[in-house]
Amino acid sequence: MKRPLVIAIGLLALGAAGLLSATALTPLAAQPTTAEATATQTATFAVENMTCALCPVTVKKAMEQVKGVQSVAVDFGARTATVVFDPSATSIEAIAAASTNAGYPAAIKGSGAAR
Repeated sequence: MKRPLVIAIGLLALGAAGLLSATALTPLAAQPTTAEATATQTATFAVENMTCALCPVTVKKAMEQVKGVQSVAVDFGARTATVVFDPSATSIEAIAAASTNAGYPAAIKGSGAAR
């Protein structure tokens, strides 16, 4: 009774090892290159009306909801939000509008070049 169970577990282990090694040997053509990565842009927004600890959370969530936004860092003390986004998927205006619609008017303070 135990011998068939041991054999079955051994075969499953060998099969799993084979699958793992097959995925590790993916052809180079199938792997993405850095040239295919989309360019991103960084913009810093001046954000008004942030008065409490929950305000930056709301601003961050609102900006992250915009398609194409990759990251948002809100600085409560400086009243700014720095956003990394894909300019082919969204615009500075759309990100600012998302914050404004959440009750925190945002205006562009500065933007960085594509990286």
